[in-house]
Amino acid sequence: MSILKSISWIIWIFSSLALAAYLLFELAWSEDKSSFLIGEATHGHHQIELACSTCHTSPFGGGEVIQDACVNCHAQELSIAEDSHPKAKFTDPRNADRLAVLDATQCVTCHLEHQNEQTRAMGGTLADDFCWHCHQDIASERPSHEGMGFETCASAGCHNYHDNKALYENFLVKHAGEADLFMPAMRPLRDAVTEYLTDNPQTKALTVADIQPVEAPAEVFEHWQASSHATVGVECRDCHQANNSDWQKKPAIQVCQNCHEQEWQGFSQSHHGMRLSDKLSQSLSPMTPAQGRLVFQSDSLEKEMTCSTCHGPHELDLQKAASESCLSCHADDHSLAFEQSPHGQLWQQELAGEIAQGEGVSCATCHMPVVEQGGKHAVSHNVNDNLRPNEKMLRSVCMNCHGLAFSIDALADQELIKNNFLHAPSLHIKSIDMAVERVK
Repeated sequence: MSILKSISWIIWIFSSLALAAYLLFELAWSEDKSSFLIGEATHGHHQIELACSTCHTSPFGGGEVIQDACVNCHAQELSIAEDSHPKAKFTDPRNADRLAVLDATQCVTCHLEHQNEQTRAMGGTLADDFCWHCHQDIASERPSHEGMGFETCASAGCHNYHDNKALYENFLVKHAGEADLFMPAMRPLRDAVTEYLTDNPQTKALTVADIQPVEAPAEVFEHWQASSHATVGVECRDCHQANNSDWQKKPAIQVCQNCHEQEWQGFSQSHHGMRLSDKLSQSLSPMTPAQGRLVFQSDSLEKEMTCSTCHGPHELDLQKAASESCLSCHADDHSLAFEQSPHGQLWQQELAGEIAQGEGVSCATCHMPVVEQGGKHAVSHNVNDNLRPNEKMLRSVCMNCHGLAFSIDALADQELIKNNFLHAPSLHIKSIDMAVERVK
């Protein structure tokens, strides 16, 4: 009996050591750290859930460590949104009693990770009526709100906790009565090549005769010759031998970053590219559709998301990147309905040359809008920047072509979003009506 006991102890000790060794290896060297997850991450963070140190920056310390991690990633976004509930708003001692119930100075009060069973829209983990804690008397202050449940505050066209730039009262009143559709549309365009040549007038466009001999198929030179790279004087060695390195058949993504810093900043903040950001590229491989939570084309699941996934390295076909590249991966209802939608039909007309450039509407028109950066127009490569809450699309996208009321109604209609805006919205949000009535 004692021998059996000894054997049992030996087996237990060796099993424990083996398990400890495995966990140590996974923690220190393996990319797959799923054994340490305490629960599923939210939609916004699941791509990086195995890079634990991104949020858990120190094994010691309390909530302030997580708070700093949140701010490190989201401070710029909140600044651009002109955060309507910044931390400074709650430092007034008169709010101490409220903070004892709902500490609005800490992100994790509302956004608690690894609690997917209670996670709601926008990664919130509080009950939807959390506004009640501070706004219990809103009905007495504004009769228009009488009878409304507090779980409706964040409905489309009303309030968003952080970003109310397109929903505050003066803005709603200013844009009341606008037409459903503006003719012509006012979508801003970007001509990056013209901007570059204006800033660098000494630039010489290159031909095949200008570059050093390179062994490559003839079609590679044909594609390059017709690209903006050739127009602005970028040749083979600028990418394949960047910084005087040895010849690289497939240049690293950092080579793109050398010239396209703004685009890189957006891409590395997006769901497509966040795993390649400076903080994570050493520990995580590029994102693939198989790791996503949407519906994707079956033959795209193992595609790695890098710059060249959407942009061919030589042909640089921006029209292809604006729509075809998206639909080669995405297979959700909204994406599949695009080509038959009014937007998709306009895009086909633009591709066919039947309407002017900029009058069509591609996937990129809405999800990668042209924005102003440093006095110039640039394409936002953060494809999920305006998705949550989707009212963020109002100012930067929808209102280039549509009136505010129509846009608010459209973004509130979930079935309409699903069929890619195939018809006019069937819902009406009363936010503008209420704002106009209040200022009378």
